[in-house]
Amino acid sequence: MTKPSSKKTVAIIPSAGMGRRMGSRKKNYLTLLDRPVLAHTLAAFENASSIHSVIIVVPPGDEAFCREEIVAKYGFTKVIAVAAGGAERQDSVKNGIRAAGKDFQIIAVHDGARPLVTPDIIDRTIGAAAEHGAAIAAVAIKDTVKESSGGFVRRTVPREDLLSVQTPQAFSREVLEAAFAKAAEEGFLGTDESSLVERAGFGVRVIEGSYENIKITTPEDMAFAECVLKKRLGV
Repeated sequence: MTKPSSKKTVAIIPSAGMGRRMGSRKKNYLTLLDRPVLAHTLAAFENASSIHSVIIVVPPGDEAFCREEIVAKYGFTKVIAVAAGGAERQDSVKNGIRAAGKDFQIIAVHDGARPLVTPDIIDRTIGAAAEHGAAIAAVAIKDTVKESSGGFVRRTVPREDLLSVQTPQAFSREVLEAAFAKAAEEGFLGTDESSLVERAGFGVRVIEGSYENIKITTPEDMAFAECVLKKRLGV
């Protein structure tokens, strides 16, 4: 069992995505087994010993719905705020950090649409961030990777050092705030928080994630997630 970090940690859960590929504007509210996708995600953080508090970031106007129909309905006691998202993911995460206040030493960020994350992955990522300043969950790429142009293969990319990056991603407050400040100063938008931290010159520790820890993007992902959850429940 992973020994939890003693540093006070808040998890920011950006859940403001529109989910257009799901045929729904709010994929994190879709029902997975008996509850919303987002509720499964929050349950992992509720049960992670390294997490002290949680901030959910939702589309503007959804705050009351999220508080009443997800947080209160399913009894998530670690959620201390539900904040409105911004135009970009970076803006949403920044709003979540602002809502958390200054009383945290470690900030973790996790996609609301990754409901299969486990408390163990969360705790190991937080522990690595507490030790190294920054850490991400990731898995090795299993498929052969090719680069293409104009509909034809240009080359086969060596995959030995390639990773498929997941969340959670966790950082010391100082590291993440410095990375966000540099990105804002230079007008840079990253695809994840680690890209900002890397760009600011900080090292990022990699911890082993799980091939089950997918991000819900398509209807096929929902079917996969249902199978995994049923297996975990022994159904």
